[in-house]
Amino acid sequence: MANVFTPGLQVIASTVVEKERTLPIPGRLMVKPGERVRAEQVIAETEIPNDIQTINVMNLLSISAKEIHRFMMKKEGDAVQANEPIAQSKPILGIKFFQTIVRAPFDGTVERISDVTGQVLIRKPPRRISIMAFVDGTVKSVREGLGATIECPCTFIQGIFGIGGETYGELCAVSKDPSAVVNESDIKEEYAGKILIGGSNISYRVFKKAMDVGVKGVIVGGFSAKDLKAVLGYELGVAVTGDEDIPTTLIVTEGFGRMAMAKRTFDLLLKNNGRRASISGHTQIRAGVMRPEIIIHFSGDEAAKAMPHATKAESGIMLGDETRIIREPYFGRLGTLIELPPDLTQIETESHVRIMKVKLSDTGEVVTVPRANVERIEV
Repeated sequence: MANVFTPGLQVIASTVVEKERTLPIPGRLMVKPGERVRAEQVIAETEIPNDIQTINVMNLLSISAKEIHRFMMKKEGDAVQANEPIAQSKPILGIKFFQTIVRAPFDGTVERISDVTGQVLIRKPPRRISIMAFVDGTVKSVREGLGATIECPCTFIQGIFGIGGETYGELCAVSKDPSAVVNESDIKEEYAGKILIGGSNISYRVFKKAMDVGVKGVIVGGFSAKDLKAVLGYELGVAVTGDEDIPTTLIVTEGFGRMAMAKRTFDLLLKNNGRRASISGHTQIRAGVMRPEIIIHFSGDEAAKAMPHATKAESGIMLGDETRIIREPYFGRLGTLIELPPDLTQIETESHVRIMKVKLSDTGEVVTVPRANVERIEV
């Protein structure tokens, strides 16, 4: 049977995922193999050097560089507090009013006092980096001083695009239909800390209200590219997303515009309404494809029955597989693969590429698209 390798978009009711959580530099590991962890639990932490500021004490006190140690009130390695005196000149005629005092600009540590340049270097306190588990699960393995791999029985759903970082909360359905638009009246104060399940679209105005209310995340079928710029304050361009400075993570499951959420995805989310989930908006479309994720945690019997997902990556996409088109002019459309012509075909751009023929789920139309523009929906 014909097949071809292509990225897969996973929508899986029951599986086991593994999340590797590691620090950028060695630090302190706080869990051990076999330990149960919660998404918000810190499993490892480290400290990295912070910014440093140079103070030209020689100029401020009108002294020579070699004299600096005579006027210092602190030595290398001493801790200082903001506005604390670190050096001072001798009072003129014993009158302190004519005395110059050099003060620390912030809390920190005196790192260097130079009798060559006459300068003092003060470093801010180290920045602490903490790595959370992100998912509820069990520590499968550890890398001493760096982190751990967490095993999580769950329902696993990938979106097509997202913004915002990792977060977690209770799923809360605000739409009863996958084609419904999320309205301003759907966003209530009691949804603070929750992850909302919408239908086909949410506008910038309504999404902003969700951010103001304190909603942790929003999952919808589509979102306007124009509204995306309004949320971020800039054109996103071609980049990896997930580090945006926004309080609410947005996951789009279908594409840009008003697009009804795929029924399978919507039904699976609705089935898990009220359950605890972890989500991430991290997305990368090009090389090293990375998709936004929805991980709905299992417990008890469900966790015991969940099995690792048997991926089709080795066999690739095959005739009859369900697919999603990931580039214009059919971006976000779902369909079934019905033909894989082996020869190169000239497309509208006059390029010669290998193509697929896909029967669209919503209209029944058969369209021809480059193979690179299609991904398999794994179930």
